[in-house]
Amino acid sequence: MNTKSRALSAVASVLLALGVAACGQSSSTLSRVTGGDSVEIKPTDMVHGAKDAPVTIVEYASMTCPHCAAFHKGTYPALKTKYIETGKVRFIFREFPLDDLAVAASMLARCAGGEKTMALIDVLFASQDKWAVREPLPALLQIGKQAGFTQATFDECLKDQKLYNNILAMRERGSKEYKVESTPTLFVNGKMVKGGVSIEELEKLMAPLLKS
Repeated sequence: MNTKSRALSAVASVLLALGVAACGQSSSTLSRVTGGDSVEIKPTDMVHGAKDAPVTIVEYASMTCPHCAAFHKGTYPALKTKYIETGKVRFIFREFPLDDLAVAASMLARCAGGEKTMALIDVLFASQDKWAVREPLPALLQIGKQAGFTQATFDECLKDQKLYNNILAMRERGSKEYKVESTPTLFVNGKMVKGGVSIEELEKLMAPLLKS
């Protein structure tokens, strides 16, 4: 098989099982393990918010993880409005795909480029139940068209072997360097938070950091 077709063929054949063990439970848990330089900006990071924000939140997420979708639909909008856009939080999104379909969705978001990337991630999480299915390509294409993709650019994106490899490499770094084992996993100024977390729980964690 042509290696450049690997991502597209994998997506076409994958049988997605939502809620696999690697996708974190809905309740959050704190870990004493700190992320250290997990707040260091990587060239491939998607970064939003002020550089001098007192709080940096790093999220490792899989596009096919229902708990990640719940976080982006329930917690992230308030976090964005109240803290990211007001200069209190710098938010860094990193992919930690659980399967090839998650890689494909991340690839489409990356191919959208610029501000469209995070916007497409939000749309994909919001519509996860529509495309995270046995035959995902038709739904993903329709979502992609809303972001400006054509059939040709859609296919070209999913055949981008370098992008495919880069996203898998990000997952590998998350696992090896920061001990990420499940999604979503957050690092709040280096402190690991596993599983779904509400805005109220995040605010409790951030309160002393915002006062210092």
